[in-house]
Parts: sequence; C-alpha cells; structure tokens
Amino acid sequence: MTRKWLRWLPAAAVPAVIAAGALTGSLPASAGDPLPPKTPQQVLELVARHGEPALSGTLEQSSNLGLPELPKTGAGTDASSAAWLELLTGPHTARVYRDGPENARIQVMDRLAERDATRHGNDVWLYNSKDNTAAHARIPADGAGHPGATDATATPDQLAAALLAKIDSSTAVTVGTDVRVAGRAAYNLVLTPKSDATLVASIAVAVDGQTGLPLGVEVKARGQADPAFRVAYTSLTLGAPDASVFNFSPPPGATVKEMTVPAHKQGQDSRHTAPQSKGSAHKPAVTGTGWDSVIEFPAGTAGPASNAAALLQQATVPVQGGRLLSTALVNVLVLDDGRVFAGSVPPERLQTAAAKK
Repeated sequence: MTRKWLRWLPAAAVPAVIAAGALTGSLPASAGDPLPPKTPQQVLELVARHGEPALSGTLEQSSNLGLPELPKTGAGTDASSAAWLELLTGPHTARVYRDGPENARIQVMDRLAERDATRHGNDVWLYNSKDNTAAHARIPADGAGHPGATDATATPDQLAAALLAKIDSSTAVTVGTDVRVAGRAAYNLVLTPKSDATLVASIAVAVDGQTGLPLGVEVKARGQADPAFRVAYTSLTLGAPDASVFNFSPPPGATVKEMTVPAHKQGQDSRHTAPQSKGSAHKPAVTGTGWDSVIEFPAGTAGPASNAAALLQQATVPVQGGRLLSTALVNVLVLDDGRVFAGSVPPERLQTAAAKK
C-alpha cells in the first residue's frame, strides 16, 4: 500500500498541500428475497465482470472529516482553494449518465450553481454555471486523456476500482449482511485493515447483486460513529440514457477556453502517467508497509501553491517543527524545512518518521 491512501482518498481527505471512498449500519437492510450467498472472492469476481454498463442515476457524497470551519471567501481564498474547501467539508449531489466509454456526463449540483463534465465521442466539455465558463478539448484518436469524475465527485465504481486493485495481505476481506442501495439488493464487501495503527477502521463497497456494479463506497474512521466519507447512488436506472444528454453546447455569453490534450505515446497508460518535471527525480519515500505506512515528500515537491498558503495556515495547527493538518482519515505534517509527511496514521507516527530523516 505504498500510495494506497492517495488512490482512494482524492475525494475524501488529501488537500492541496500534497497535490500529487462501512456501509454496515448506515444503509437499510435488504428486503425481500436474500441474495445467493457468496464468498469474498466470488464477490470480487462479480465486480471484475461488471464492465461499464450504460446507466443514469443520482449520487450523494458526504464527508465528516473533522476539519475546522474555514471561510470560503476572502483574502487568500481563490476559486481553486474554495473548491477544495467545498470538496473536503460539504455534501455533493451529482447526476451521472453513461453509455459506453465515449459517452459520459456528470452534473454536480451545487447550492446555486451547476458544474458539468461531458464526453461525447472525442469531444470533452467542462462547464461551470457559477461564472458561465467552459473549457473544450478534443481527445486524440488513441483515447488519451479519458476524463474521469470531476474534482468534486467520483463515482462508486471509480473509487471501488482503486480500492480493490490494492487489496493485499494487510487487509482482511469479508462479506457482511446484504444491503440495499438505490432500491437494489447489494453484497456488502468489507475491507478491514489488519493493523490497529491506522486511522481507517473499515471500508465497505456495496456491490450490486445482479450486475456487480459498485453502488456505494463508505469509509469509517477509528473512534468515529458516523462515516468519515461516503458516496452512493440514491437512484439508478440501467440502460442507455437519451443520446441528447451527451450533446453539450455552451450557453450564450459563456467564456470558452480551448485546451490541447497531448498526444498519447504507444504503450503508455495516460491514466497513470504523471507529467514529468524538473523535480520528478525527487520521488516520495515510504516508511513502513500496509495501511500504517508514511509517505515523505522531499522539500519543494509537495508544498502548497502560493494562492493556497493562507488557506493552509488556517486549516493547520502549529506543532514542533512545522504545522499539522489533521482529519479523521489522514494526517499531513508540513515541516518548516519544506518536507511533507502524510499517512492514515496518528500525528505521532508522522513526527517519529520525520525525526529519523
């Protein structure tokens, strides 16, 4: 689990300082005929066979990370910083439409605005109704730059894919009592860290009993009754949405920016390849293994952007040698010398790792 928490917490806990998803008890028990019993391995195989079914539905995402209340406007808080704040502290509702790998749309419904990410063929549109701005890109024929979820909302199957791909000997995998999500009976696949030194108590993935599609992901933190993070469908219709859903045109008066997607080199997986930079040689170092591992980012490679520095100052508390950002699922120690230590472990573990360097 060298970077496991980075893979499954982008929509839950990791703030801009490092830039680099259990259903048990919170969902109603399954009603009607129970699902056929399955072992954890059989449920994993069911997930692996689900593919990308055509669907439309509504997602709800919520977070209870224990972050302090921070201003969303004012000095030091730009649009990007405000988006991070909303991501980390606020609930989200999103409408999802999908019909094959080249037709997808996610509409994130904010309180007074809407954000859209739409792919139709090789065209990708991003739109924010708050300031009436849009961005357009053409994806090369090789499919580079396949868009995922928006920054604010990831779908349960995207989070589940990252989670389940990283299962190793540090994780106990069980099947709990069946649950119902969006009116559908689902297996409750529970991942429990074997280490008691991690902040993560358990993770559960609700797997549709008929299709194998992950319907919800929920993360529980140690010592916290309510889920620290949860995303799940509240309604779901299987089948192709109306084709018009994927046709997007910017509204009159919208400011449109054209973006260029770099060509995809043969044999390179663009979804997992980060842009190279001068500091790319300074890779993060990992201390420990499994869920209680600690990641160290060298000085100058993971610090906050200048426009997020003021926000970081408000979100952290001073500790010996630096500042600490503490959440229910991950802690981040930003040292005065520029190094950053992060992990799903108590702050003392980060300080111990920093002292050894």
